[in-house]
Amino acid sequence: MSDIKARAQGLSPDTAARDIQKVVADTGNIYESLAIVSRRARQLAVDLKHELDQKLEEFAEVTDTIEEVVENKEQIEISKFYEKLPNPVLIAMREYLDDELYHRYNERREEDEDDL
Repeated sequence: MSDIKARAQGLSPDTAARDIQKVVADTGNIYESLAIVSRRARQLAVDLKHELDQKLEEFAEVTDTIEEVVENKEQIEISKFYEKLPNPVLIAMREYLDDELYHRYNERREEDEDDL
């Protein structure tokens, strides 16, 4: 996971226009390319959320009163770090354009075609 965070820190959190020809180069179809990127973005989002939840769980304190809020500087810094990370879609698009993603087509079996 730390590898993803290290690569993501260099990315701009702002969106930018992409050259469609580069996006379509591998698949030949914009929709297939975007499906690949969206699946990877979903994986990244789940992984980052899980990691953040684990780190914040260390600071969780069970209290009986709702009004008592304890602010911890470390907890705030961790939250700010994750807020500054670029959107998982931007990270996934960068990975896709840098040919860091592996994707393949699942071949239909002859049995499946016979059922149609």
